[in-house]
Amino acid sequence: MTILRVGIVGLNIGRSHIVEGYAPHPGFEVHTVCDLDEARLEAVAGEFGVPERTRSFEAMLADERLDIIDICTPPSIHRRQVEAALASGKHVVCEKPLTGSLADVDAIMAAERSAAGVLMPIFQYRNGDGIGKAKRIIEAGIAGKPYVGSVETFWKRTPDYYSVAWRGKWATELGGVLVTHALHLHDMLMYLMGPVAKVFGRVATRVNDIEVEDCASASLLMESGALATLSCTLGSQEEISRMRLHFENVTFESSHAPYAPGNDPWKILAASDAVQARIDEVIGGWQPVGPRFTSQMARFHDHLTGKGPLPVSSLDARRALELVTAIYQSSDTGAQVDLPIGADSPKYADWRARTR
Repeated sequence: MTILRVGIVGLNIGRSHIVEGYAPHPGFEVHTVCDLDEARLEAVAGEFGVPERTRSFEAMLADERLDIIDICTPPSIHRRQVEAALASGKHVVCEKPLTGSLADVDAIMAAERSAAGVLMPIFQYRNGDGIGKAKRIIEAGIAGKPYVGSVETFWKRTPDYYSVAWRGKWATELGGVLVTHALHLHDMLMYLMGPVAKVFGRVATRVNDIEVEDCASASLLMESGALATLSCTLGSQEEISRMRLHFENVTFESSHAPYAPGNDPWKILAASDAVQARIDEVIGGWQPVGPRFTSQMARFHDHLTGKGPLPVSSLDARRALELVTAIYQSSDTGAQVDLPIGADSPKYADWRARTR
């Protein structure tokens, strides 16, 4: 098996990448870890027996032994680090949000087109047995016409969460619940129900004393003609993530696990015995898949070694951030926003810019 050497910068969520993604897979070796927090750097390196540790991102870029750089730093520096890592000739993994505007995403995609390496943004919630079965049923044509979907990201964040200096600020976190939390389920909606055509949305800051939004809602018209509603808050007393998608022949409802909504159990409700028989045929021999980072990293290894498609692309990240942009623009103007969003949008260059 081809062994790919990984360097990880940012060891908060980066540690989860190791635990779930890299450590279980024999094709990865975490060779270098990088963090400005010396105690965390030493703790993670020691825990996983990582041979190299550094506080210098530039040293990782220059290390020709590394095949992949995994970026888990605060969002405001993602674009710079992604472009530098691509320029160094390495493959790149980047945590969400990929960056903070559609202009920045398009710049990254331009850099990617001329790079030797491959960029994979993180959308780990696409993985798991529940969402995998739903995707297979939809792609087999069994579900039929999409009707309506509802998506709920009801999480809780307290002032302690925002004691981390970069969180809760437009300059460094780039956004609130839409960018950092609900982005996962909104990506899952588009993964299963297709692209968005029109958006009406509202955002508010009601839970914490922060700059960015911690509550949002939106009404969507999908390109297919289906309707969808999104609601999210960081003030829920019970944390759940929930999707309920209604198609002509099947209704899907995700598990309610807040941080693993792709996992079973999912409800898969057939319209008739005949539909159920077709579902049983396409998922009857289902082989369990790993959740979250376990599957995403495994599929990335497969792609890099010529065994499968890229599991998440920069275009996927752009679609998710285009939806964010549309919701912010609609909330500012009180008007519906049509997609796609191009350079003529007042939010294209920076969704933080006020439009009224």
